[in-house]
Order: sequence, then C-alpha cells, then structure tokens
Amino acid sequence: MSPDGTAGKPVPQVQLTIDGVAVSVPQGTTIFDAARINGIPIPTLCHQQNENPIGVCRVCVVEAGPKLAASCIRQAEQGMVVKTNTEQVVGVRKTLVELLMSDHPSPCARQQHSGDCELERMAEQAGVQHPRFPKKVTPRGKDESSIAIAVDHEACILCERCIRGCDDIRHNWVLARRGKGYQAGIAFDTNLPMGSSSCVSCGECMVSCPTGALTNRAVVGTKLPGQAVDPDSLLGLPIFKNVSGTFLELNSHAVVERRFRAGDIICREGDFGATAFYILEGKVDVFLSSPIAHVKTQDSGRGFLSKLKSLLAPRANDPRTEEVDRPFIPIDASVDLPYDNPIAELGPGELFGEMTCMSYYPRSATVRAKTDCTMLEMLRNVLDIMQRNKNFRDQLDRTYRKRALDSHLRSVPVLASLTPEFIDHLREHVELVRFAPGQVICRQGEPGDSFYLVRLGFVKVSEHRPGGDMVLAYLARGGYFGEIALLGGIARTATCTALDHVEVVRIPGEDFQLMLDKFPAIRQKLEAAAAERIEANRQRAMQVANVPVEQFLNQGLMEAQSLLILDLERCTRCDQCVRACADAHDGVSRLIREGLRFDKYLVATSCRQCRDPLCMVGCPVGSIRRRNSLEVIIEDWCIGCGQCANNCPYGNINMHPFPVEQDDPTYPGRRIASVKVKATSCDLCLDHEEPSCVYACPHDAAHRVNPPEFFAGLLKQRSTGMKG
Repeated sequence: MSPDGTAGKPVPQVQLTIDGVAVSVPQGTTIFDAARINGIPIPTLCHQQNENPIGVCRVCVVEAGPKLAASCIRQAEQGMVVKTNTEQVVGVRKTLVELLMSDHPSPCARQQHSGDCELERMAEQAGVQHPRFPKKVTPRGKDESSIAIAVDHEACILCERCIRGCDDIRHNWVLARRGKGYQAGIAFDTNLPMGSSSCVSCGECMVSCPTGALTNRAVVGTKLPGQAVDPDSLLGLPIFKNVSGTFLELNSHAVVERRFRAGDIICREGDFGATAFYILEGKVDVFLSSPIAHVKTQDSGRGFLSKLKSLLAPRANDPRTEEVDRPFIPIDASVDLPYDNPIAELGPGELFGEMTCMSYYPRSATVRAKTDCTMLEMLRNVLDIMQRNKNFRDQLDRTYRKRALDSHLRSVPVLASLTPEFIDHLREHVELVRFAPGQVICRQGEPGDSFYLVRLGFVKVSEHRPGGDMVLAYLARGGYFGEIALLGGIARTATCTALDHVEVVRIPGEDFQLMLDKFPAIRQKLEAAAAERIEANRQRAMQVANVPVEQFLNQGLMEAQSLLILDLERCTRCDQCVRACADAHDGVSRLIREGLRFDKYLVATSCRQCRDPLCMVGCPVGSIRRRNSLEVIIEDWCIGCGQCANNCPYGNINMHPFPVEQDDPTYPGRRIASVKVKATSCDLCLDHEEPSCVYACPHDAAHRVNPPEFFAGLLKQRSTGMKG
C-alpha cells in the first residue's frame, strides 16, 4: 500500500531545498510537514501534527520562492527553495505574534498556572514585550458556567484547535466558530454557555488549546484523603470511558479510592460536604438517625401566660391537617427512605451525595458500611464529567428506572395508587433531563406538553405579577409541576426555573393523559390540588392588585404574608413580648424586638411567611415547605442541619435542642443519650387564641397583620389625609 492509500502505484517524490538542506518528500506533502519530517522546526499556533491544516494563525510563514506563504497549507513543489528564518520572515512572524498579543490578556490563566502558554512563549522568543497595537475591546468575556473547564474568550486566538479536537478526535461536535470581525469567537452548540451545552467535559479542547482560553478548573488547595487513583486505572472503568486522561492527571487529587470496614460511618446527616461517592464494591446502609417528630408546644394549664413546654411529638400524637401523607422521605441518593422505617441499602454501581457535591448542601442521611466497601470519592468537577459521560449517564438512568422510579412515583401522594403494571409502562417512556442553575424548565404562557417530577436539586416556581415575580414554591425531590396546563388544556400558569443543578423526570403529555384515563382517582386528586393552587394564587393576586407597593417594596415588607408589627408610639420597650415568647418556648425566643421600620411601625424579627421563602432552598430532605395558602411549615423529618436557619435573611428560624435516646450508629443495638436539634419558627402560638407576644403587650402595641391589606389601608389613610 502506498502512502496515499493506492495499491501498487508508488507516489512520485518531490525534491526541494529547505534552509539549504535538500529534502525529498512524497508529492502532496506540505512545506510544514516536509520540514518537520526532516527535523527543521517551523513555529505554528493553529496547526498540530496529524491535523488537517487550516492556515489561520499564519505564524508558520516562510519564503517559498519569491513569495511568502503559510507553510501548513502550501504544498511542496519540484525544485522549490524554501527559507524559514530570513530577516523578512522573522519580521513578518514577529508582527503576527505582536498582533495576536495585542488582544491577549497577559499573563493568561495557562501562563499563570503552568507557564506554558504557546503564544506568550513565542512572544518572549520574538522579543515582544509591549505590543505597539492598541488592545481591542471585545464583547466576548469569560464563561464560568462549566465546573470542569474555565473559558476565557479574551485569551482565544481563534486557532480552532479546540474545534478539531472536539470534532476529529472525540467526535462530540459541540464547538464551532461564530461571528465576524472583532466579534468572532468560539461557540458551544447554538452559542450556549459551556455549562448548559451538550459538552461532555472530556477535556480534549482544553488539551488542544495553545493559550489560557480553555483551562482546567482544578479545585485549588483541595486534596481528598484516601489513595490516589492512577488515571489509567480509572480509564479502565466503564464509567470513565472516553474521559480525557490528561484531565484526570490534572485532577489526580479530586478523585480518590476509599476503603471502609463494615460498621464504619461514611458520612452523617446534617454535615456539610463537597464530595460524592460511587460504590465499586460492597454495600452500605442509608438511614436517618434524627427522630421523626414535630416540635410541639404543650400548655401547662395555668393561664394564658403559662409556660409552653416544647417537646418532640410523633405524628400519631400530633395530627396536623396541613401535613401531606408522604410514604417516603427524599434523600440525596438513588432511593428514597420509607417514612415508617427510614433505612435503605445501596450497592455496587450506585452513587450517593450528588446534591451535596454539586450544590454544597448538607448531607441528607447517615451512610454506614454494611460490608467492607471500596468506593470512589470525588469533587464536583470530576462528578460533572461523569454525569456528562454517556456510559455513566446510561448506567445511572438504568439504575433509576429499575430501582428508584417506583418509590419516586409513590413518594408523590397523589400518585401513590399507580399500579406496578403502569409504572412498568412509564419505565420505557420517562426521560431524565438535566438543567444548569438558572435555566428555565418551562415558562409561564407557553403550552404545556409534559409533567415533571423533581429527582435532584431545587426548582423555583414563580408567577409574574404587577410589582414583580411572586415565588409560589421551591420544589425538591418528590415535588411535581406542569399538571395545571395539562389538566385544563391551557398555557403554563407559572415559570419553573432550575435553582441549582437540577434533574427532573419528564413524563410526556400523552402518557400523563393515559394515566388520568386509567386512574380516575388520580385525576380527581390532581384536579383538586390544581384548583386549590389556582384559587390561592387568585386570592393573593386580588390582595396585592391595588397596593401602591413602590413606597415600601424596598423595605422588603411585600415579601411577607404575615408580619408582627410594633406601634412605636405605644411601645414602651418593656420587652414583655420578647419574654412572653421565650417563656412560651423553653427559653428559646422566636421574636427579637428589632427590625425594619415603616412610618411609626417596627417590623419585629419573627417569621414573615415570605413571598420568596429562601428558607426552603437547600433542605436536603425537603422537610420545610409551603402550603397553597403560602404558610411555611416544617415537617417532622427535619434532620436539624440548620440550612433553613442559615438561609433566612431575617434570622427568624431557630435551632431548638432536645435530649433524646437513640441507637448508636457506630455500635448497632446499643442505646446512647444525645442531643438533637430541630428547626423551629414562629407558630403564632397555635395552642392559644392569639400569639403570646401580642397578648402579653400591656400597651396594645403588638399586632399580627397581613402586609398588603394593612399597608394599603395605611397608605390610603395617609393619601386621604393629604387631600383633606
């Protein structure tokens, strides 16, 4: 076989001279390759060995006869005389490098990290320190949406080596060139942010890039405990197939092998973490050690101002009409925990800790090795690559459909009556879809074509109203949305947005309608829930429709559904309200006599039942939620991680300690005394006719009000008084 692929016919040879050296190469060989084959270096930025040349950078310029030419695209000719280092060539090459440096941030990220930016090294060799040409102001900027790769478009020289690495080597077809002139750049898919594109973070573009335009986002200063894993060993695992070995080498401490003996605690609920675990061998138990109980206040029976004893009450002893009948507790794993016995088992090939790793939320459960275990522990940049890897995604998808879809559907109370046969039908039709933070899943006003279940992360549901968007809910694992449009054949009534890294289960509209036809009881429940949501939203809209919110919106008061206000003209600062609150709740006050001021009123620090309840964001087990009436409540499976208290911008959630006796997670069967905490917020003293703080005020200065109604009336009075 001849070099050009034709059998039996030798390729004609071309004789030429390069820098005084006579060389012979097959016909069709470029000057650049002819020089390289014979050990004569020609600098270049856009061309690499075994690539199809494109002649973009022109730094490989040479004298070919009487003319200058880009050696990577000019073919060698018989008798050609080539010179690569004449004064003219060196001068032109220096000018080209100087022009590229005028648009290049120096030192770029690659030069700062490893000192091997090819452009800056070439500039140093050419003696280019301060380019004569002014830097152009371009609109490209940086793209930090990817967890694995940092994108700096300002450092891009449009060499297209990343495009060829993505297309010709990895066959992913994500990158392309966009724009013209100074607006030209590299685009991901249809000019999406890299993190939102179909990029699988294989790292080939980063390895191909000659500058700091594409660099590794290793977690600086982080070294996981455990045995470092050789990249070749990782590449031998199916889940790392097609991942860049260079990327794994650069992140050698971001994925480690961990070994645990049977009985070892791997992670504890409520602890903050930044890693996920993938089980290679062995089995683990996943469970909740916190007691499943509400924080309940009990009247001592000695008058209204009597002390209320706070205690933990099981659901059977504290029936709450607002609580859903949830058979499963959502956790950060491929399974949910049964409410009556919150424990499950995970085995080889399963992943846990995704939400903790990707979004830095607290651990949702305690994990203990059931047998001797070997697993990979990884940081979020490595997990992001694995989640984008087709082989790994297929494995997780199969595991979810086989093990978790059943319990996930049944964890939604209105879907609990689905039969195994219909769930088997859904296994073949549902789709797992991922969304990046801030990405819109469905938009208000659009036609509804799907029903969604939240599998991972948090979804913000908001409705556009005069004066701004109203956050209706934050949905965690077990939540659902999209049913109102499908039930009524109407447009979407709200916008649903990924708050963090979100994965949803998409059920097509036709399968949703088939479910309603086969299960009339589910239709009735969904219609009743939808009607309740619509009516609640309508009532809220009527309350705020005519309120001149601009006068107090900047105070944050319109974010509230219920406020404790103090009339400062009547208040004598006696602190009876604060003491009454503390006395009513075991010394843990849920009220602070400080806060925002509007007119003569002080808005005390007490739960506001916010329009945008940030306390709901990040609860790892979904125990804090909001009813359709917009009241924020805390469910009995709260694990006391404190995430809601940290998120509340008004300091209105407290962590209440309780002494409990429980099983020792380290030594099963042994009981130990410990202290567990539960999140508490103002409950309006539900055991009494009115809140203790309001009742205790001797000057009638404390009041609980609905802000749209109260402030609308106040402003109306002020307006009337001014007219009079």
